[in-house]
Amino acid sequence: MKQDDSLLANGSFPANSFLQCNGFVAEIIRTRRVKSADIKIEDCAVSVVVPRQLPIERIEQLLKEKNRWIKEKLSLQREALPVSSKDYISGEAFCYLGRNYRLKVNYGAFQPMKLIHGRLVATVPNNSDQAHIARNALIRWYKTHAELRLQDKVNRYANTVGIEPKAIGIKTFKSRWGSCSSKGRIDFNWKIIMAPHHIVDYVVVHELCHLKQHDHSPKFWKLVEQMIPDYVDCKEWLKVNERLLVL
Repeated sequence: MKQDDSLLANGSFPANSFLQCNGFVAEIIRTRRVKSADIKIEDCAVSVVVPRQLPIERIEQLLKEKNRWIKEKLSLQREALPVSSKDYISGEAFCYLGRNYRLKVNYGAFQPMKLIHGRLVATVPNNSDQAHIARNALIRWYKTHAELRLQDKVNRYANTVGIEPKAIGIKTFKSRWGSCSSKGRIDFNWKIIMAPHHIVDYVVVHELCHLKQHDHSPKFWKLVEQMIPDYVDCKEWLKVNERLLVL
């Protein structure tokens, strides 16, 4: 395994780092909120949530012990992926907030995706798993930016709607762009960040309005219309273009 996990000047570890394992890349998420390690596999990406000071050697050993189980889970998730026209190679275009950005894939020790001079740039190992690892790097990048952008948009519209959500989350949904709970939590599908700004605004306003009106009654749509006058066009855009907002 290759890793970029090194001690900081204060003797602690960085909150997030990556381990390049045999056949996959694991994101190491350090937090004080857990007492034991927990391996998660979502969207064909591996993450390990661990106590903040857990030595890297312990994490490497855990991943070795669970290597077979992880690969089996990854294989099942990859088989369930929808058919994609993407090969995750240099030159392909991927949409972010309505604009297309070309992918640049470098080969070497894994490095997370970055947007540099208008290009999405990642470094992945040059082996048979490079396409999967490049896709995972893209998903991690999208999720991170979805969390930041959607939080900004929620902050922008919450006062206008007159409601403040208790929490904001990013999830993977198969057939919805967002959801809200009776406890005031809103979860967004990270894939919506591929859509143009005004479409993302509509989804944010839609979920905020649900915190005040939990159905799709005329009263609800009137509330949405006050902030998104062309909400009908936004709904139609999502219906027509949903198949394009995929990786």
